[in-house]
Amino acid sequence: MSKKILFIDDSRMVHMVVTKTLRPLDVVVLTAINGQEGLEMAERNQPDLILLDVTMPVMDGVEALAALKANPATKDIPVVMFDSDSGKDSIERARQLGALEFIAKPFTGDALVAGLAPYLGLRQKAA
Repeated sequence: MSKKILFIDDSRMVHMVVTKTLRPLDVVVLTAINGQEGLEMAERNQPDLILLDVTMPVMDGVEALAALKANPATKDIPVVMFDSDSGKDSIERARQLGALEFIAKPFTGDALVAGLAPYLGLRQKAA
């Protein structure tokens, strides 16, 4: 059975890149364009993994992460964070809230797959 990934990011371009990169991995990618929409989708769809951008309108990623971890229905879903310009404070706060990984933007498809492999049960190719 395919794993479900919820990708929450306000950039439609990044949505396309992530979806295209993950499609060959036999995963279903659900997308949301802000933290509030992402919270609703996470509760409704119960994804296996959430990819969450830090910098978004409506509700930023750190606020969304705090809400996800405070909700009994979503608190156990693993979360990997993304951002291009987060300071150490945002990264530390996200880790304190339970983010498993922090992937810097821009990222390559290979870096994305390598960063997510442990959470999706993928084996990394030998270099």
